[in-house]
Amino acid sequence: MRVLIAGAGIGGLVTAILLFRSGHDVEVFESVPQIEPLGVGINLLPHAVAVLDRLGLSDQLSAIGVPTSALAYHNRHGQQIWREPRGKAAGYAVPQISIHRGRLQMALLDAARTVLGPERISTGRRLDSFSSDQGVSATFIGADGKTHAAAGDILVAADGIHSIVRRTFYPDEGLPLYSGRLLWRATTRQAPFLDGSTMIMAGHRDQKLVAYPLEPVAADGTQLINWIAELRRDNLQDRESWNKLGQPHEFLPAFARWQFDWLDVPALIRGAEQIYVFPMVDRDPLPKWSFGRVTLMGDAAHPMYPIGSNGASQAILDAAALDRALSSGSDPVAALAAYEADRLPATSAIVRANRADGPEQCMQLAQDRAPDGFDRIEDVILREDLEEISMRYKKLAGFAPEQLLVA
Repeated sequence: MRVLIAGAGIGGLVTAILLFRSGHDVEVFESVPQIEPLGVGINLLPHAVAVLDRLGLSDQLSAIGVPTSALAYHNRHGQQIWREPRGKAAGYAVPQISIHRGRLQMALLDAARTVLGPERISTGRRLDSFSSDQGVSATFIGADGKTHAAAGDILVAADGIHSIVRRTFYPDEGLPLYSGRLLWRATTRQAPFLDGSTMIMAGHRDQKLVAYPLEPVAADGTQLINWIAELRRDNLQDRESWNKLGQPHEFLPAFARWQFDWLDVPALIRGAEQIYVFPMVDRDPLPKWSFGRVTLMGDAAHPMYPIGSNGASQAILDAAALDRALSSGSDPVAALAAYEADRLPATSAIVRANRADGPEQCMQLAQDRAPDGFDRIEDVILREDLEEISMRYKKLAGFAPEQLLVA
């Protein structure tokens, strides 16, 4: 089957590798003229890493990232609410990996070029229009303004939150939906915190810090730390500015007293070379992704809040599901319908759960019940309630231990 993929992001590249290895004729079209290692940190959950492990990539990614040993939630005073092992430390057969998004994309791009051949990945090709009947015809606009036509059996839209394909089928959807919260994201090189492989979240719904290491500890004893500072900002300007530079004075005063014995948050913020500001947005779940021979995946299908480390992970799971569906039969329309039936309900549930703070509910409970801190978390939230919050989200997102192979 000949497959056209619009978008060479994480989901598009994993899809391309999987489908080509399954015997399909695959071609990828990316709108930017040159793919560069952009972005900040992301986390890959074990079920997504299991897919990458099948491609022989998990060891490489673990080496250029950090296998996450634990996830810990804290209140705004730095007191621990809940801590749980992650990845191999939790008994999974594969790790959870914290990694720079750009490094991940470049590793996937190198793998895709090796597997498919570089001639099958075209850059500077922006999808302009498409049609489908007995097959798919697509027109791409090159960086030089010239048009380029391509034909295939199906078209996979991995073209992100501003997907041309999604807008074609849902022309009245409008802009992504703003959550009322802004994110300042950056990396800082400093001494490791905790054990050097733990992901932490501190605060509550309207003020939060997320931090985790992106690289192994360097020879000089420092480590590259990815961090996200989040504050409620009800009135958003520059709604669609995705690469806007931020300044510490915009948010640092709110975190000025967050000096924990295990992490100096103001110093972390001041140590950043460059800070980016992002609106936290998503879109409402769709009733339908697949339209005959055309389907959506990743952020084109289910953009979600960055809660629970599910953005990139769910795109990778989309790729695996699409590979299974296309390998199960020769009818492309039926295969895309089966893929949608598999993935749309699952990802829609995660979008809705993330709007309700997902597993981060425990931080808001601590804030509501003990805003000035606590002597013992057990006096504020029962351990079994914390376990239930954690496990409920893992099951929803598809990486509860019983849903995956463990070591």
